[in-house]
Amino acid sequence: MMENLYKINIKVKTKYIEHQSLPSEERYFFSYTITIKNIGKIPAKLISRHWIITDANEKIEEVSGLGVVGEQPRLKSHESFEYTSGAILNTPVGTMHGSYQMIADNGYKFDAEIPMFSLNIPKILN
Repeated sequence: MMENLYKINIKVKTKYIEHQSLPSEERYFFSYTITIKNIGKIPAKLISRHWIITDANEKIEEVSGLGVVGEQPRLKSHESFEYTSGAILNTPVGTMHGSYQMIADNGYKFDAEIPMFSLNIPKILN
């Protein structure tokens, strides 16, 4: 089964960074820590990323680029890579989702979907 060969698990933790935010200027800074784990059977390398960032005004920003935080980690089976990055929104609430473009050691290319997660300042959502 191919899905057992190429499977990436993605976990996300977010945090509102109050001291870097300026609500009076509609600038809300969030950090997110992502853990990427290869739960497939074949080692794979993260080549690039594609993010879709949406704020509460439905303003959409798409971000693409090589690697993550300047790296293109190669993950053996059951190996993880964790990194922290950030996003600035014009609203106190927003969402992010996207995908990582991966290439397995055997040359097979596939996308690892990043599930949608929310960015919001504490206590704004019940």
